[in-house]
Amino acid sequence: MQALDIGLSARAMRGCALALAATLVACAPVGPNFKPAELQQVQSFSTAPSTAQTVSADSAFGESQRYAPGGAVPADWWELFQSEALDKLVRAAIADSPTLDAARAALLQARENLNVQYAVLYPSVDAVAGITREQVTGASVGQPKSPPSMFTLYNASVNVSYAIDVAGGARRELEALLSQIDYQRLQLEAAWLALTGNVVTAALQEASLRAQIRATREVVQSQQDILELVQRQFELGAVARADVLAQSALLAQTRAALPPLEKALAQTRNALAALVGRFPVGAGLPESELAQLTLPHELPLSLPSELARQRPDIRAAEALLHQASAAIGVAEAAKYPRLTLTSSFGSNALSSSALFGSSAAAWSLGAGVLQPIFHAGALEAQRRAAVAAYDQAYAQYRQTVLAALHNVADVLDALDYDAHTLKAQAEAEASARASLELARRQFELGASSQLALLNAERQAQQAQIGLVQAQAARLADTAALYQALGGGWWQRASNIEKGSVQR
Repeated sequence: MQALDIGLSARAMRGCALALAATLVACAPVGPNFKPAELQQVQSFSTAPSTAQTVSADSAFGESQRYAPGGAVPADWWELFQSEALDKLVRAAIADSPTLDAARAALLQARENLNVQYAVLYPSVDAVAGITREQVTGASVGQPKSPPSMFTLYNASVNVSYAIDVAGGARRELEALLSQIDYQRLQLEAAWLALTGNVVTAALQEASLRAQIRATREVVQSQQDILELVQRQFELGAVARADVLAQSALLAQTRAALPPLEKALAQTRNALAALVGRFPVGAGLPESELAQLTLPHELPLSLPSELARQRPDIRAAEALLHQASAAIGVAEAAKYPRLTLTSSFGSNALSSSALFGSSAAAWSLGAGVLQPIFHAGALEAQRRAAVAAYDQAYAQYRQTVLAALHNVADVLDALDYDAHTLKAQAEAEASARASLELARRQFELGASSQLALLNAERQAQQAQIGLVQAQAARLADTAALYQALGGGWWQRASNIEKGSVQR
């Protein structure tokens, strides 16, 4: 009869525990439910009056660019420059860059951490087996004069433990880990955008330096021809020795400008090799030339309200805000009761042959509740710290949005000024070139001084280099606009998460 009572009590205890667990699991987790941040809506990126298109110039890359509000930002935006060399560079970087591999590994780590945490929603089951050799004295059983006995104890059992998520703290931890996965995924998108943008910027810098070197060499050749003319004039007695020295000095100054440009070109090539994931020696990268590039004529212009969904840095900041919100729930749940159910079923025997006999069976069933009562304010302090961390994440989110709007506004202003600068530089270069030609003919005829010729040469050189720089700046700021608008990652057909990580 006593055995029956024990069995009924155990079943009753188990039934009550399961009913309580079901009730508690159905409860909503404590803490705030995350809602995306709402910021003040703005209608434009800049206070300056917007124009439908930029001005045009009579020069390479001087075409007018038209803005298309709400236009799509292509995922492979660099293809709009229609350069085979540029496309090869970007795709080589995507395939081999360790930056993307590191971001993919961080995303995989976040996902596996989530898989680890998912285990708290299920019971843990462990099998235990052991053999113990013991010696027991008579004193341990109240018979000190009895001789000690020695025996071997065999045991085998299955233990089950289940910590019920009473207040939802475990679920909030899972929510935080899910937000961490979102953050790492968006960090991967940001790494992709930064990588492609840096490759394009470096390639345009390379093209600009090559054009500047070529223009400088043309100026050197022109000044060399003029020097030969001045020397002939000197031999005929038409000019003084000082005029020859002045022209020689100008030629030497122009030649001195070549090594810094060549140095910058070599460093840019090294930087490109690093971006692509190759060593500088034997990188085998294609060379970028301004003449191989095309200026996109139509530029997309997203609405400011859409930018928060397009920029990966803003989305990543929002994921961190979500994670901070879930952390408040975790801190609040720590103040609530914690319920744990445990059970064990196995057998104990003095011989291995009797281990699984009916007489060796042993089991246990238990339930425990832990209610924090006094922790000297530590639990409440943890909750306040979590709230402060959320406020910090929210401020950082707002700062990220402001920086993004500022970035787009700067690029739009730069594009407008680039167009005017290129127009002015094209006119200045044409005028300086015509002035140099006129000064040269007049000097040959003796109708102009050496000083006038030197000034015309300097102006022509500065105008030619300035034109190349203005052309490259317009291309670079056009690329910067696609980056500032998010790079079109949401329209990519391929899976960015695919990639190999060396182990």
